[in-house]
Amino acid sequence: MHVISRKALRDFAATHADAATPLDSWYRIAKQASWGSLVDVRAVYPSADLVGAFVVFNIKGNAYRLIARIDFRSKTLFIRGIYTHADYDRGKWK
Repeated sequence: MHVISRKALRDFAATHADAATPLDSWYRIAKQASWGSLVDVRAVYPSADLVGAFVVFNIKGNAYRLIARIDFRSKTLFIRGIYTHADYDRGKWK
């Protein structure tokens, strides 16, 4: 997958240092992936959920949520944002 943009991961990790390693791991896996559908995503991330047009990934044991839009045909993943679980629940990402 072509992941756009890694900068969002770095920026979030700068303010949430405990998320740096899990986000880097997620990035490396996503970059190597060739997901063709949500089923393929869930083979690697069973807790990934489809919310509207976005795929929601749990990061660091559900402490953080990564929101992404995946274009399966072009193999492109757009990071919408990364949020604490509390911010995600308040709907700040919508």
